[in-house]
Amino acid sequence: MTLINLALDWTPNINHIGFFVARDKGFYADLGLEVSISDPSSDNYQTTPAKRVELGTADFALCPTESIISYRTKSNPFPLVAMAALLQEDLSAIVVKADSDIKSPKDLDGKTYSSYAARYEDHIVREMIKNDGGQGDLKVVYPDKLGIWNTLLEDVADATWIFVNWEGVVAEQADVPLRYFRMKDYQIPYSYSPVIAANARIIEEKRTAYDSFLAATKAGFLYTQSHPKESIEILKPLLPKSDQHVDLNRALEITAPHFGTEESWGSMEKQVISNFLDWIYDNNLEDRKIDISDIVFS
Repeated sequence: MTLINLALDWTPNINHIGFFVARDKGFYADLGLEVSISDPSSDNYQTTPAKRVELGTADFALCPTESIISYRTKSNPFPLVAMAALLQEDLSAIVVKADSDIKSPKDLDGKTYSSYAARYEDHIVREMIKNDGGQGDLKVVYPDKLGIWNTLLEDVADATWIFVNWEGVVAEQADVPLRYFRMKDYQIPYSYSPVIAANARIIEEKRTAYDSFLAATKAGFLYTQSHPKESIEILKPLLPKSDQHVDLNRALEITAPHFGTEESWGSMEKQVISNFLDWIYDNNLEDRKIDISDIVFS
């Protein structure tokens, strides 16, 4: 058996269900793989998933596209590449409590935003505010990553960035109405998140194992669409104690259509990524245009 290490971007949640289904159903084992899955709670996010790939302690990391861009353009570049997208549509949004006086992004001027400290994140939110007619005058705080969601619930922050198919479901259950500001509605051409990323230098060396991993992972995610109840039973025991109450039926109902199909699972439209790369350059976040071939493995 070939050991593959996967570093999740968060504690186990609905976005990850296909990995656990593939492991439980033997899809990985059938292709000669033993897959170890870790998540950031092991060190309270001291080492990011992408960093684990750079350090060689993980074969694959889940991360947003901007993490790949960031690794490609840092002072000591690392060839991180996206191999597949988990979701065919962006299911994230900036959110505020619906009972607040924040009716649209421009109302975030002077408000507090709870940030994950991703390289382009704060600029994205400020540009969203400007595109809505505001000044982009945002107060940004950086709590422990795994506690960011609570800063909104506890009124420590006015806004944060969430997955509508996870924290959005939690809020719905808790009867905490949210107001959602999606990137595409405010001229932000956001890209894929999360993607399965790997070290481009070693992909060819491990091509057979990596192709097998992606094939079995695809089978796991597509299995969840046709066997939702069984898949939920596989995921539920793996959730952290704080998430055991989450309505997984509702979360999967929202998410499953976006896993794609036999033909589209994992695919990434070049135009979607190119638009985001152009936006980063046009907003002076990078001093050179980034080629899509540096971001996506083909």
